[in-house]
Amino acid sequence: MSDILNTILNTKHEEIARAQAHTPLSLLRTQAEEMPPARDFVGAVRSRIAQQVPAIIAEIKRASPSKGLLRTNFQPADIACAYARNGAACLSVLTDHNYFQGEDAHLIAARAACDLPVLRKDFVIDAYQIYQARQLGADCILLIVAALSLSALRDLEAVAHALGMAVLVESHNEAELALALQLNTPLIGINNRNLRTFETRLDTTLGLLHQIDDTRLVITESGIHQRADVTLMQSHQVFGFLVGEAFMRAADPGAELKTLFFPDSV
Repeated sequence: MSDILNTILNTKHEEIARAQAHTPLSLLRTQAEEMPPARDFVGAVRSRIAQQVPAIIAEIKRASPSKGLLRTNFQPADIACAYARNGAACLSVLTDHNYFQGEDAHLIAARAACDLPVLRKDFVIDAYQIYQARQLGADCILLIVAALSLSALRDLEAVAHALGMAVLVESHNEAELALALQLNTPLIGINNRNLRTFETRLDTTLGLLHQIDDTRLVITESGIHQRADVTLMQSHQVFGFLVGEAFMRAADPGAELKTLFFPDSV
């Protein structure tokens, strides 16, 4: 596990303890279970991929540990609307405060602004966070194989599915992918960024495709910055994308999405 990931996870343990002192698990679970049904995150991705159309999970984040502040004019609701207008299938919203300058309020605002299903992008290590995510309105959670044992991955996936939520499971290498494929979720994320060096290589996704059968939905993450990157992935039958930084640095994130993925309609 990378030092930065280990540091983040230690912070998460502290955050969960504080949150539980404020809102007990029993109350949070009741609130989560009383939420309206989740939006169909898997269906939104699957329908695009079935048509070989880019299924873009468009990310809303203010900053990152490796790149610092990405966007000063940060209006999650406006960004969500721009993404929806320009062809995104789903949203991903960073809610981690300490390392990404995210807030729960960002997810609430983004989801309320449009009809797209929303992934709560955070570092999930405990079921408490899944009930939090559903109570906030999230339709999907992220599970990072590098951060969790196989038994923990299975337990957390079961909690999410019981709440009607989707799960995106993220791996960075062959060993992690082998664990990810033991889960039930069809959403298989491959992060092209090395957690230790932060080097990004699109070959990470391409080199792992042979392990994944066509019942799964491959989502390539990180390193998609130019049209050639999209074309490369599509030439290997990868149509699922999670993109954030390229959009966040643009003057108009929605217009950048259209330029990158749908240039013929610009």
